[in-house]
Amino acid sequence: MSPLQLPRGPLMADVAGLELQAEEAGRLCHPLVGGVILFRRNYASPQQVAALVASIRALREPQLLIAVDHEGGRVQRFRDGFTQLPPMRTLGALWQSDPDAACALAFDTGVVLAAELRAVGVDLSFTPVLDLDWGHSEIIGDRSFGRDPACVVAVTGALMRGLTARGMANCGKHFPGHGWAVADSHHALPEDPRSAAELAAADLRPFRELAQQGLTSVMPAHLLYPAIDPLPAGFSPFWLQTVLREQLGFAGAVFSDDLSMKGAHGVGNIITRAHAAYDAGCDMVLVCNDPDSVDIVLAGWRPAQRADSVRRIDAMVARNAVAGDLAAGFANLADDVQYQQALASLQQLGIAASRFAAGPAVGEAP
Repeated sequence: MSPLQLPRGPLMADVAGLELQAEEAGRLCHPLVGGVILFRRNYASPQQVAALVASIRALREPQLLIAVDHEGGRVQRFRDGFTQLPPMRTLGALWQSDPDAACALAFDTGVVLAAELRAVGVDLSFTPVLDLDWGHSEIIGDRSFGRDPACVVAVTGALMRGLTARGMANCGKHFPGHGWAVADSHHALPEDPRSAAELAAADLRPFRELAQQGLTSVMPAHLLYPAIDPLPAGFSPFWLQTVLREQLGFAGAVFSDDLSMKGAHGVGNIITRAHAAYDAGCDMVLVCNDPDSVDIVLAGWRPAQRADSVRRIDAMVARNAVAGDLAAGFANLADDVQYQQALASLQQLGIAASRFAAGPAVGEAP
């Protein structure tokens, strides 16, 4: 059957298992849908996930944007058969003693991360984490490169260049900074009491500086900064338009964090959340782990199409167009010189294992 000819919409949804079901295929062909996010439950092997991705890509033209949270460390969805990537704190700690070595390894990490995901057809990993590690947040913790904004900018810039070298965009999160707040936005709405001046001097620096160095997308936090704005950042025109767009000069795409998270519930029902995030300035909104809510959004949300949003999302997919047999792509990495050199660098310095061993699934951390 020929793929459906349909522009990408502003909603990113998910699927339940290892294979695409008929009901899910119908949902993904709705005009509001523009992307799919994959989770640990969607992965068994490189060959299996390549087949799943191919089945999703075959539904529509232009193809849906396919994304995953694949940072390294404890947030790495695809494991058995993929390279074990380090938590980003490892690279940040190395920067303190040897900045050049840390940046070289960050570049290699980006190459390996992107090459493996691209080989199975994934467009985008929601990485890097730009949050500073203030020692308060367990949900951020070792996902952060560190507390020093200069470290985060330098090492993240190198990681981004590695991703770019393999044709992958990037996503800085969680704007304007999640590292100070204690609560986990999966379960509550965290608050950060600091002033605008305090945020500008530290947490905003990576977003400000990397916006000028090729940061292609941003994900805001479900986090409230009551001294600055009465709305959580992901639903705030002030944060997403006045600060991110106007003051920081960011021109890329903005993805909401998952609107099913408890930190988003105070805004209203799921349609109200979708409206609020989109109207605040998100180009694509995510609804995950809740197919009933996805169906409610598809039935009741009627956003106005924004040409700028369509262009930003289209650009991220266009640079990542996949050709050929996805199932063979992963095996072809054996003959990929750049990938093999990057992998060897990580292994020689003990930064990564060659592959994850088979074992129990890890929790679905964000």
